[in-house]
Amino acid sequence: MVKLGVMVLATTLAVVVAGFLRHRRRALPASGWVGIAILACAELLMFRRVEPVATYFTPIAWTAYLLIADAALFALTGRSPMRDAPRQFARLALLSVPLWLIFEAYNLRLNNWEYVGLPRNLAARWLGYGWSFATIIPALLLTAEVVAALGWFSRMGRPWRLSRATENLVMALGAAFLIAPVALPQRIGAHLFGLVWVGFALLLDPLLKRQGAASLLGEMARGDYTRLASLLVSGWTCGWLWEFWNYWAAAKWHYIFPMFQQWKIFEMPMPGYLGFPAFAVESYVMYIFAARLLGWPALFTSRAEALREEQPV
Repeated sequence: MVKLGVMVLATTLAVVVAGFLRHRRRALPASGWVGIAILACAELLMFRRVEPVATYFTPIAWTAYLLIADAALFALTGRSPMRDAPRQFARLALLSVPLWLIFEAYNLRLNNWEYVGLPRNLAARWLGYGWSFATIIPALLLTAEVVAALGWFSRMGRPWRLSRATENLVMALGAAFLIAPVALPQRIGAHLFGLVWVGFALLLDPLLKRQGAASLLGEMARGDYTRLASLLVSGWTCGWLWEFWNYWAAAKWHYIFPMFQQWKIFEMPMPGYLGFPAFAVESYVMYIFAARLLGWPALFTSRAEALREEQPV
């Protein structure tokens, strides 16, 4: 099944790279080539089991990926979050850690994955945790921006509006999705982690819309599905990259949830890849909500939405 995973990932990357080469307006800046060089060197050292690269391969690879994705966005649009808004980008990386720890807290109860090969030294272990977690949401949102810049989903569609009563139902459903896996016995809840991957999006996005903040429902009400579609593609792409790079890393995660273990591609059982697009959508909504709660201007919103985000909550 490893060969199948490599084929799916290679096909996905080939489509994205072809779109990039077709639509880029300028050459890839030096930061992108630096990212490619770091990634290539890290791959070589990881396969040779050279430390500390073999142990810290995941955060190194994703740091290199962030450089590449940011450079690709600049080549496509002339915008670079790392250059244009370094403070907001640093805050995004900072927020990524506690937001991911929410899912780690769920995992303490539901026991869907475990980490192996971690450093025995606690400081070294937590360095790896923090560094890795800080790359998760930036990678998803940067990739979504790159996908959006390819113009695949730029055509406006039919506006899709929900009534207030329907929004209330969506939020109630999201809350139920978040509560049920931990409220039920562990042997049942362990099968329901998929609800958590969508629960926060269902709960929080209608709230953002009502506050006039950046929201997917608000965009869809205007007939704009670009961000939603781009996030779904981003989750698919990053999901395969996560599992591909994780498979050979010295410090890695194993999935131990009680389903589909006989259908693994890399470490992830095949149906689990469907959760990555949903996770990308949820990560965006959680980031926008957390940034607004803290009074921080959020990246990756329209100019009008960004101005509203700067207003006091």
